[in-house]
Amino acid sequence: MNKLKEKILRTELLPGQVALFYIGQVGFILKFRNKYVMIDGYLSDYVDKMCSNASTKWERLYPAPITPVDLDFLDYIMCTHAHFDHTDPNTISGVNKINANAKFIGPYSVCNAYREIGVTDDRIIEIQQDEKLCITPEVYITAIPAAHEELHPDGRGGYCEVGYIIEAGMKKIFHSGDCCPYKGLEDRIMGCDVEILPINGRDYYRREKQDIIGCFDSREAITLAKHTKAKLVVPVHWDLYSVNAVNPAHFVDELMTINSKQAFHIFVPGEMYIL
Repeated sequence: MNKLKEKILRTELLPGQVALFYIGQVGFILKFRNKYVMIDGYLSDYVDKMCSNASTKWERLYPAPITPVDLDFLDYIMCTHAHFDHTDPNTISGVNKINANAKFIGPYSVCNAYREIGVTDDRIIEIQQDEKLCITPEVYITAIPAAHEELHPDGRGGYCEVGYIIEAGMKKIFHSGDCCPYKGLEDRIMGCDVEILPINGRDYYRREKQDIIGCFDSREAITLAKHTKAKLVVPVHWDLYSVNAVNPAHFVDELMTINSKQAFHIFVPGEMYIL
């Protein structure tokens, strides 16, 4: 059995505890009351094979700590937007084949991607902007807009990119997906205990020369966490691809300057954190 799978299944939690398992890039598996939710699982080298070109070489810096064939235990798969490192065709199709019971959650644009990958409508749950969805007793999901540099309306009253507020028992976790600051974001996530935020930033050369759309930089992520009184901030989207990576030491340096009392945790792939 895969070591991480074994750890996930064997981890025993007290009734109110939530376990987060980091699976790379921005991906996590969440465990609560023996229910399992995966968010933005990117467990293949699809980007390396499909997106590399003469000017930009995509190459994973580490292997995925778990593979799609190990995920027969998942109850829900959630993706924030349709970019391949968040809605990975290889991961989605692999889980779809190995796990007949899992449901796939996402906004309209992601649900279309699920269908193209081969997921049938009876296994897809489309979530609307600001809808609070109960997926299992004591677990609620709310989708909120994410500005991937900009807010991108989907033409149906929602947005192509979202983040998720996950309420599991008494814990409230915000996973922003790929996001930048926008007016109203702070009000939407105020009171979340944990904020999982990308810190890879953005700049002209990545956007115009490499077609890499950016996210929060470290200063923005830390300031957001400070303004919204997050108990714990988790920086992500900095470690998998050198062409879109940053040094996490800069995050720590900024945190010491902006809010030295802010609790944070920098994960390594396969690591568990219990809330």
